[in-house]
Amino acid sequence: MINEAQVSYQTTNTYSRLNTRTSQTKNVWLVFHGIGYLSRYFLKYFKHLDPEENYIIAPQAPSKYYLNGEYRHMGASWLTRENTEAEIENVTRYLDAVYEAEKLGEVTNLNILGYSQGVSIATRFIARRKIKCKNLIMHSGKVPQELAAKDFNFLKDANFTYIYGTEDEYLKSGIVEVEEKRLRQLFPDNFDILTFEGGHEVNTKLISKFA
Repeated sequence: MINEAQVSYQTTNTYSRLNTRTSQTKNVWLVFHGIGYLSRYFLKYFKHLDPEENYIIAPQAPSKYYLNGEYRHMGASWLTRENTEAEIENVTRYLDAVYEAEKLGEVTNLNILGYSQGVSIATRFIARRKIKCKNLIMHSGKVPQELAAKDFNFLKDANFTYIYGTEDEYLKSGIVEVEEKRLRQLFPDNFDILTFEGGHEVNTKLISKFA
């Protein structure tokens, strides 16, 4: 008979940073990549921002794997449907450590961005840990169904933005309309939608609006 047991243990993970945080830094970013990225490569989408004014932190999804069935390029995933709640807790504790190491509780101009699967990680972290930010930017992803408007009520002064490409293959067949309706319920105030001509891709031009 097969049965599963569970253990707890300590683990270590990396995260990546772009630029240097100084007295001239105006914006600090906490950015969450999508499936198939490594954090250091995801940072390429933020290199166009003024390095003197923007400091970017990219946490690393823990589950790494080889892409395209070839043992050459690496990617990573945050979560799967397997043992999801335990994995959410593991990821959240890792993000707690990043948040503390970077002293993000002291930041007034904090932009939090999630791309694709990173949207679910960003919004869960904010909701579960009551993380305050200036901008929450949800790019080409979906907010988890278990989250409700009450989970974000503490963000009285934050701005909420949803970005997606009009040709995004993951947001067709009415999915985007449903998501837009739900987002307006989750974020009744200070909510905006930005679209661009393109597919499931990071739009650096629109990211610049928040710098």
